[in-house]
Amino acid sequence: MFGLVRTVVNTFQWTKPGFIQIRTATKRAAGSARNHGSSPGKRLGLKKFSDQEVHPGCILVRQRGTKFHAGQHVGMGRDHTLYALTPGYVRFYTALFRGKERKYVGLVANRGEVLPRNEAEFGRSRFFGEIELTGNAVPLLDAPQPQ
Repeated sequence: MFGLVRTVVNTFQWTKPGFIQIRTATKRAAGSARNHGSSPGKRLGLKKFSDQEVHPGCILVRQRGTKFHAGQHVGMGRDHTLYALTPGYVRFYTALFRGKERKYVGLVANRGEVLPRNEAEFGRSRFFGEIELTGNAVPLLDAPQPQ
């Protein structure tokens, strides 16, 4: 009888919290802080250079933030991409804005034009696309003709 009790007591001695053996990981889990060096580039930067001919929708600059601002006939996408709104030639220039000098990308219709444009002397630059500017109205195909 005492032998059975001694065996039961010895069995419970090894299950005390101090004697329980727990195996832990010997290597830490892989983290993301050191394993991102081989990610591909984002293809940012200038796509068109000064005096290059562009057409509407052509991407001029891909950037994060506004290193370059949209100038004459240039639009800005929601990711700060600058793109051409009209056909023309690319011009890079700087101008003051609220006391700070900004870099701008603009488009001109002719190679000889310079930006920034003196609007007081020359007026604003406008692009009319396929509109007839001679004053003669171009008849529409679906419109009824006057008799």
